Amino acid sequence: MRKWTITAFNAPASMQTCPVPDPQPGEALVRIHACALNFADLLMAEGSYQATPPLPFTPGLELAGEVVALGPETPGPAPGTRVACYAGHGGLADYGCFPVAGLVPLPDGMPFDQASAFLIAYGTSHLALTHKARLQPGETLYVSGAAGGVGLTAVELGKRMGAKVIASARGADKLAVARAAGADHLIDSDSPDLKDQLRALGGVDVVYDAVGGPAFDAALRATHPDGRVLCIGFASGEVPKVAANILLVKNISVIGFWWGGYASFAPRLMADSLATLMGWYSQGGLRPHISHHLPFEAFPEGLDLLRTRKATGKVVITLV
Repeated sequence: MRKWTITAFNAPASMQTCPVPDPQPGEALVRIHACALNFADLLMAEGSYQATPPLPFTPGLELAGEVVALGPETPGPAPGTRVACYAGHGGLADYGCFPVAGLVPLPDGMPFDQASAFLIAYGTSHLALTHKARLQPGETLYVSGAAGGVGLTAVELGKRMGAKVIASARGADKLAVARAAGADHLIDSDSPDLKDQLRALGGVDVVYDAVGGPAFDAALRATHPDGRVLCIGFASGEVPKVAANILLVKNISVIGFWWGGYASFAPRLMADSLATLMGWYSQGGLRPHISHHLPFEAFPEGLDLLRTRKATGKVVITLV
């Protein structure tokens, strides 16, 4: 089988061949059909992600494929079952062994490429907006990085939950993608007056910030009293400093959120959220936006699309 391997941080990945692994107790062997790329894959390649595995490792946080075999004395999905998996790493290979507890059966008719692009992006936005921010119908949601993998799902789910959605992204093409996902108002992220534009639109109840940097402070200052600010990530590379006096005076909550952490300390909550989302998909309500489908050999090109911000939604590597 083929696999991509990171052998050193800040160095190119290498494609290698190795034997197909045998699943251990509690695991399933999965034939991987598609693997979606995430910004975290870039951070892992640099060694700066909070959950970077030890070297060497195979990248690829989320994948979709078909169960081939189960480990000894392991109950789980029967061979032939189509599944998606948040693996943390290991998705960029022809086969992988993953805990059966983390496998999510796919609805009928859900293609592998959409399944591979579904769990992290929709799971992040759903739990962040419902469990943490408690977004309510009629509230105003501001989403930064709104054409990216998680940002685009926040626009889509926020609109589904009855919010007025303000989306910011860079350039007309990306803003058009956010508009198609349901955004009510659009702001170019290069605009120098974000705070004033947000206030002119009536201010914000919930901020969904996946970018960080100076725009975080601008959004914070446009947030209503008793508002909530979700820290989803720092794609700009700059971790913002929070003005605590604004939090005090306006009773604002700043909420840290890392979806992957729920796999260890609240797996039932994560599973219930994904079951809800898969149900919405089956009803025709959700469709992942994939801007690029690339072959297995083009994994480095896929990472570069994320690094240079040329992708919208998700980049998917197809193996079969």
